[in-house]
Amino acid sequence: MQSKKWIVLAAVFGLTGVAAGALGAHALQDRLDPKELASYDVAVRYQMYHALALLAVAWLSSETSSRLTNASGWCFASGVVCFSGSIYGLIFLSWRWLGPITPLGGLLFMTGWLLLGIVGMTGRKNTRTDGA
Repeated sequence: MQSKKWIVLAAVFGLTGVAAGALGAHALQDRLDPKELASYDVAVRYQMYHALALLAVAWLSSETSSRLTNASGWCFASGVVCFSGSIYGLIFLSWRWLGPITPLGGLLFMTGWLLLGIVGMTGRKNTRTDGA
């Protein structure tokens, strides 16, 4: 059941990431200065990378029984909101108070990858027999 949650969240982040990328490529080129556009591009790329990472979490959560897998997924999801979301807010809303949130998102991404690596090294095959 956990894997479905991660697949849905990956799909939401992937869908909105593609839409944000299209917006950046077609509508924002003349509206943002080059520094803002570069920051926007980083936010979109990291959102997309971590949408894919959530698919890995979905797969691992169906293969291993580990709370670390779930924690990794929450780190990735929270990281997208904090990292990419704060950059979007800085660019579109000029909410300067979001600036310190961006590095927190990066830290959440790194923690998620660390946890995912630990799961890969220590995770055991799921022994459930209920087909879930």
